[in-house]
Amino acid sequence: MLNAKGVKVVGIVAMVVGLLMIVAGGVTWGLVSSQLSDEHITVAEDAAQFAGKTVNGPLDAYYQADIIKHHALDATDGKTYAQLDREDPLRATAMNASFLRASLFTSVVAFGVAAFAMGMGVIVVLFGWAFTAVAGAKVESSATAGAATA
Repeated sequence: MLNAKGVKVVGIVAMVVGLLMIVAGGVTWGLVSSQLSDEHITVAEDAAQFAGKTVNGPLDAYYQADIIKHHALDATDGKTYAQLDREDPLRATAMNASFLRASLFTSVVAFGVAAFAMGMGVIVVLFGWAFTAVAGAKVESSATAGAATA
């Protein structure tokens, strides 16, 4: 069983790990955002949201991927890549659209993982803080508490 000193050490370790998770999540978010910005992708004017905005975050990446799907389906009369005949010249259009959508959705997932890491980091810091607070609190022993009530 851990004594108060051991609980305090566990709490401090948890806070350090939590802070590292927050930093790692923030760095990942910034890196993905920066890489998307460097591509100079602009959300299409007919997108449901963020029209004309530079793609550099999860929502604008999602809406750009969504409008790419609509444009590709319009171009292929509602057929996906798999539904088009191998010799159909529109198959390349559908393939490119699918590739672009997959790339954008990969960044959306990366933003989600980064946000999850930061959120879990906050929770781990809070648990670590709670452990150190409990370890520092003076708790009455059961013998002292029993004598005080008698």
